Amino acid sequence: MNPEKDFSPLAPSVVRALNDKLYEKRKVAALEIEKLVREFVAQNNTAQIKHVIQILSQEFALSQHPHSRKGGLIGLAACSIALGKDSGLYLKELIEPVLTCFNDADSRLRYYACEALYNIVKVARGSVLPHFNVLFDGLSKLAADPDPNVKSGSELLDRLLKDIVTESNKFDLVGFIPLLRERIYSNNQYARQFIISWILVLESVPDINLLDYLPEILDGLFQILGDNSKEIRKMCEVALGEFLKEIKKNPSSVKFAEMANILVIHCQASDDLIQLTAMCWMREFIQLAGRVMLPYSSGILTAVLPCLSYDDRKKSIKEVANVCNQSLMKLVIPEDDETDEGKQSLSLQMEPKQESLSQQEVTSSGESFFILALSGRTERVPVTLNLDGIVQVLDCHLHDTAIGMMTRIAVLKWLYHLYIKTPRKMFRHTDSLFPILLRTLSDESDEVILKDLEVLAEIASSPAGQTEDQGPCDGSDTRSGQSELHVPVVKASQLSSSGMKGMECSPSTPTMNSYFYKFMINLLKRFSSERKLLETRGAFIIRSEHHISLCLSQTTAYAKKIFLLGGMWHFS
Repeated sequence: MNPEKDFSPLAPSVVRALNDKLYEKRKVAALEIEKLVREFVAQNNTAQIKHVIQILSQEFALSQHPHSRKGGLIGLAACSIALGKDSGLYLKELIEPVLTCFNDADSRLRYYACEALYNIVKVARGSVLPHFNVLFDGLSKLAADPDPNVKSGSELLDRLLKDIVTESNKFDLVGFIPLLRERIYSNNQYARQFIISWILVLESVPDINLLDYLPEILDGLFQILGDNSKEIRKMCEVALGEFLKEIKKNPSSVKFAEMANILVIHCQASDDLIQLTAMCWMREFIQLAGRVMLPYSSGILTAVLPCLSYDDRKKSIKEVANVCNQSLMKLVIPEDDETDEGKQSLSLQMEPKQESLSQQEVTSSGESFFILALSGRTERVPVTLNLDGIVQVLDCHLHDTAIGMMTRIAVLKWLYHLYIKTPRKMFRHTDSLFPILLRTLSDESDEVILKDLEVLAEIASSPAGQTEDQGPCDGSDTRSGQSELHVPVVKASQLSSSGMKGMECSPSTPTMNSYFYKFMINLLKRFSSERKLLETRGAFIIRSEHHISLCLSQTTAYAKKIFLLGGMWHFS
């Protein structure tokens, strides 16, 4: 520092004391500065006040000399004390140089910066809120400071700032959310603890509606839930629990759709606590939001179905996943089959109560909408059942030989439910599903085979599967593009007159569609090519007639003739 430079209105003795290495001398200088600034305040001399702050900032706090920086910090705090309620007029000039010192390599200097900012904030109180983001940013860095004295000082400042936010109704939540969204992804444990502590504080303030911005931070919260520290995990559990309570209390203001995919991701987490918590949230979302969750069904099923085969080590997750699965299935209704997926004939009315969020409204145009009643205005949002996505997920799970028995059963229950509720749309997928359904008859589980037969029976007997050309009664398949489903040609010489008589079309056969014949012929072919299947499962499959009565009860004679002709099976 240039000793010949003019620092007026600061006296030379004050300048020397600010540069001294002894804290006591710097403190004396600060008292002199406080007295000087009080005089300027009494005179309403804003120009001189600004000049003093500028000198302390540029020439001291931002100096290259460490003792000068320490002097500048204590001097700026003295200015704030002298200004009192008027300090709000100069906060930008007071705060910025102090925050710069938060990054100083000297831990003692970082501590003095905390001390200085504490005094500035304590005097200004609510006036610091327009500068909250820069204060929060600085504090979040000090929360992870390696020096215990610095951390202790930052915690005092942090508590003061929380008190100010709690007692004020002028907190700018909209302006703060982008910074919170960024910092919530910190991997540092202390920074995470700092973030969660602030979320808990903001949640507790009645005038601050953090729930509106939950989609912005929910993913980060679930990531923090996986922290190695038990204390941080517990804090995060509490925060998520408070949010869920608020969601149940005020479901009409919750942005369910914006958070659905976030939950889908974390429902597949390898961490048990994350997965269980996300699954519990998913359960509540499905039950509270109802059909709003339908567009996300394929993702939900991807996350939920594997959990149904968990063992007792993950019993809690399995139980919640089962509730999610059952609740989601109930959302699919016959109206979903009436028109194309983009023009369904269902709409929902969201009510501000927990018991139910939806009521049905059928429009003359056959369109389906989710009607949001917010702030006295109505927004119409289309609700769509993504059947193609659901079928793709179910088909994928059936093809996966590694999935557990309970998951396979759940998949088949879903297919059966979809064929019952949305048969016309489901028959678009039948040709692609039919081969894997036939292969599933080789499953080692009797319960899986029974569910599979129920699905095949529904396919074979559904009026939605009937076409003008059902195929001739002699069993040949004339439909194109079904090479794997060809009916074997039976020569006339192989048929006795009695056999031909039994093969004639009966009055009951028109209730069956072409898939009945495909099922019977392909089952015959599988028995022929897989002798072990015939020996171990043949009797079980054929005699499970009560499970496929819709399809076979009226056509037993026809089925017998097919098997007798194949020389493969004998009904006792």
